[in-house]
Amino acid sequence: MSAEPEDPAWRRRYPLRPFIAASAAVVRDGRVLLAARGQEPMRGVYTLPGGQVETGETLAEAALRELHEEVGVVAEVVAGLTPLEVIERDADGAVLHHFVIHPHAARWRSGEPTTGPEALDLRWVTPAEARDLPTTRGLHGVIAQALAAVGDEASRDDAPGDAA
Repeated sequence: MSAEPEDPAWRRRYPLRPFIAASAAVVRDGRVLLAARGQEPMRGVYTLPGGQVETGETLAEAALRELHEEVGVVAEVVAGLTPLEVIERDADGAVLHHFVIHPHAARWRSGEPTTGPEALDLRWVTPAEARDLPTTRGLHGVIAQALAAVGDEASRDDAPGDAA
């Protein structure tokens, strides 16, 4: 089946400007939720649940909305992480795809992840397990940042408050 201009993946080819996206590195029991992409580009490659930011939506709101829409999980954003850029060029050097992705560290709150059209497979993984999977570029660094951010936040939550 060939891509048609109405297909969202087709409309994102040869952009006039970068697309802004947000994702959620959801941490639960020391593991991060990864989704195998259900659509091109990179169908079957593991990454974080996420997608394009809608007009009027903050980056964190977009990450949480996409997380819930794609896999049915509810989480709480703990921190913004280092943005990633995905720039792909065609054989002639023209920009085929350009995304700026803003990942967020998030703590799982509820919902068991379920597969769907945007997520072929879902796994809660450790950093070592993630290294055995085909993943998007930069994902391992994002996983490390997310685990550190959620771990730091958890230790602050457990620390006794200062007496005034």
